[in-house]
Amino acid sequence: MEHGRFRIHESVHVCTSGCRQEGKLVTHRPSDLAEILPPRSVIGYDVMVHVGMERFVHHRQRAEISAALETDYGVALSSGEISELSRRFLIYLETLHRASAPALRAALEADGGWPLHIDATGEDGRGTLLVAFAGWRGWVLGSWKIPTERADAILPKLQDVTGLFGAPCAIMRDLGRAVTEAAQDLVEALDISIPILACHYHFLADIGKDLLGDAHDKLRELFRKTGVRAQLRAIARDLGRSLGKKVGEAREGVVFWQKGEDPCIPAGPAGIAAVRALAQWALDFCADGSDEGFPFDLPYQDLYDRCLQICHAAETFLRSDLADGKVKRALERLHRILRPIACDIPPFVPVATTLQRRAGLFQELRKALRLKPEPGEKKRMLPPPNDAGQQIQELCDIRAAIKKLSASLEKRRPMRGPASDARRAIDIILSHLEIHGPFLWGHAIEIHGKSGTTIRVVDRTNDQLEGFFHSMKRGERRRSGRKILTQDFEQLPPAAALAKNLTHPDYVKILCGTLDELPRAFAKLDQKNRSRSLAAKSAQPIAAVDIEGASINSTDRRLVRTEGMAKHIMNAAMKGYRHVATA
Repeated sequence: MEHGRFRIHESVHVCTSGCRQEGKLVTHRPSDLAEILPPRSVIGYDVMVHVGMERFVHHRQRAEISAALETDYGVALSSGEISELSRRFLIYLETLHRASAPALRAALEADGGWPLHIDATGEDGRGTLLVAFAGWRGWVLGSWKIPTERADAILPKLQDVTGLFGAPCAIMRDLGRAVTEAAQDLVEALDISIPILACHYHFLADIGKDLLGDAHDKLRELFRKTGVRAQLRAIARDLGRSLGKKVGEAREGVVFWQKGEDPCIPAGPAGIAAVRALAQWALDFCADGSDEGFPFDLPYQDLYDRCLQICHAAETFLRSDLADGKVKRALERLHRILRPIACDIPPFVPVATTLQRRAGLFQELRKALRLKPEPGEKKRMLPPPNDAGQQIQELCDIRAAIKKLSASLEKRRPMRGPASDARRAIDIILSHLEIHGPFLWGHAIEIHGKSGTTIRVVDRTNDQLEGFFHSMKRGERRRSGRKILTQDFEQLPPAAALAKNLTHPDYVKILCGTLDELPRAFAKLDQKNRSRSLAAKSAQPIAAVDIEGASINSTDRRLVRTEGMAKHIMNAAMKGYRHVATA
């Protein structure tokens, strides 16, 4: 990148005595060239680092990287070369990461330890990426592709991390069975007392799905069967078309009506636009959510509430004197569409009532766990890490609130009678508290250092790692232009997660000093053997998994979709058919 394209004249010195090593003449090459060019390559380490950073840290497309290299540095690379350099970059980075493990481990031990956060992500059940994360530093310590979330696939990876970086002071996990078993097996194998903590957010989400899932699904199915949403869209579309070019003037009339005190629907185009706005207000039910998804948002409950309010409002408007016949007919049509919402048949009311009652219990638990989002923020988190006293007090208050809620639920639980749904709902919460309760506490960790014993608090959620995955997927969507990342995550090398460490100055300082020194650090990896580069010696594909599961990955798909596979199956099937017919 410093020189662009240039021609090398290299003097190779040969031993005058004819000395040989492993059958080859002993030679000496200049060290300057070895610091800028990998063995048998004409593209410098610095270009490889630049391409890797642009691809995996800044998520640039190959065309963008190529154009910027040629414009800024006079280096012309094809798309294929950029892909190959990206692959090589991750091989060098992963090797350097493992080679720097002793220094990284020393830094983690100087902190008094490190909490291990474990989680996996993927897209549509494919491309599962498992990441081990050092919570207090925010470093990715290891990342692997696994066929699926299975304990026998996860445990060896965790053992690899603890072998390199030592035992963690705590483990933060979600509530998945595989991760739970792997974490327990890891602690037993280490034979050290390590607190295993369950993520409060995953705990709350797991209860919410069990508590609200059935009722919410029934409500969604009722809306699908009655076609209420489709009819609301139809009336909004028809009324909009009837307004035609008058729609702008009609909207101004709606604004004037909204600001006025008269509750009656206006006449003329403004009245038609007002009825259309009522239908659109019902369809805009997503505005009531907090973008957290189910079970923290109940979109069909919000749709039901809005439809019910519009239905009652339409009845009020129809009882007033509507002089304009078109407006009255439009309002009557809207009321007919929404009338099933207020009826017991189809059973909107009992289903919605059940969902509301269960949602109330869920909100009580959410309030006790203090994960209720405040205006303008996603979830309420603990105070900054440096305020351990306030964090510990917060955790004590949360634990007391959960204990109080548990006692209250046990008192409110109906022992018998018709309140069977209320009994089942309370049992769901109490059973989760019984199973996962022991893993919800123990976040205060004693740190023994030179200055004495201090206390640090482990995050009570896996939000750091979840945010890491969210940022990674957002970057991949930016690069690929695709919303669904199934193919992208299946092809994404697991070491891509390690590239995010290069945004942490403390990690970079230990790894190579500065990012400008990263090409030289890569060059040192090839220093012992200049006959073949590190990337060329890596025969194992970096995206491969070492434990195969039932899921069909891209390699297996190519294998089973060949003509030869189909041919052999058809031939064998025909022979079997003829054998049965003969018998």
